Amino acid sequence: MSWQPGQDPIPGDPRSCSAIEHVIVPRARDIGGFEVRRALPSGQKQMVGPFIFFDQMGPAEFLIGHGIDVRPHPHIGIATVTYLFEGEVWHRDSLGTSAPIRPGEVNLMSAGRGIVHSERETSAANLVTQGQGLAHAAGETDNPAKRRVFGIQSWAALPKSHEEQAPVFAHHGVDELPSIGGEGKRVRIIIGSAYGATSPVAYPHAAFYVEAVLEAGAVLPLDAEYDERGVYVAAGQIEIAGDTFGEGRLLVFRPGDRISIKAVSQSRLMLLGGAPMDGPRYIWWNFVSSSKERIEQAKADWRANRFALVPGDEKECIALPG
Repeated sequence: MSWQPGQDPIPGDPRSCSAIEHVIVPRARDIGGFEVRRALPSGQKQMVGPFIFFDQMGPAEFLIGHGIDVRPHPHIGIATVTYLFEGEVWHRDSLGTSAPIRPGEVNLMSAGRGIVHSERETSAANLVTQGQGLAHAAGETDNPAKRRVFGIQSWAALPKSHEEQAPVFAHHGVDELPSIGGEGKRVRIIIGSAYGATSPVAYPHAAFYVEAVLEAGAVLPLDAEYDERGVYVAAGQIEIAGDTFGEGRLLVFRPGDRISIKAVSQSRLMLLGGAPMDGPRYIWWNFVSSSKERIEQAKADWRANRFALVPGDEKECIALPG
């Protein structure tokens, strides 16, 4: 990998760190008995490029059979991007998709005019749970199996030209996403282009989304190609222009400045951003749209059971709030 030289902020000089516009501390939210840390939207910033929701899931350890259990629920106007560092989640949707996602893979679900999906533990996990129960009853074990889940789910707003398109689901395996390493750094390009590589994941707006794993002391540049950029510290600790930031922080940068990110300890980062979205977005529950009236219609459709069902997961759903 080639890391191009450039003008970096001066360590210890606070004026040279003015490239940071916001430091956002996520707030806790519960989704299906599982707590996430939500960085976007926040009172400081609604979107970074097209990214309008940004949730860290875990790291958390569960007894098998007692993990993520998000019942069927609807979306409009966004693309959900699920990316795991550890664990496994089973995705089902109203298009008939039924498949797991594992670390290093990506699920992109474009809701368009409307889709319903659920996120559960895998069928395999349920079988293991049953086996553990039988073994425990027979006195064969006193240590029930556990597993960890750790990852990021983000929502990217769809441009107005695609808000009412037909819903689409796409899965990309580990081998499909470009991964570049060298000098104590490994980056994987999830969406868009960065560091000389381009992801095959199709998303209809100028954007980038990258996972970066840095060894202590490694320095990662972030060029000013896009007006809106951010870095989320999922694990570890980083330094920018002499200031240190720990995990669970979203740093939003001003446009125009080249940034250098130094890992104080081994760190895992998510770099995100892109061109500004084509106008403001309204958010209500799981619905995102450039039109308030469209959100009202989606609320009425969910209340009246006009959304499609999720094959294999039709028995329950999350009710419309309120």
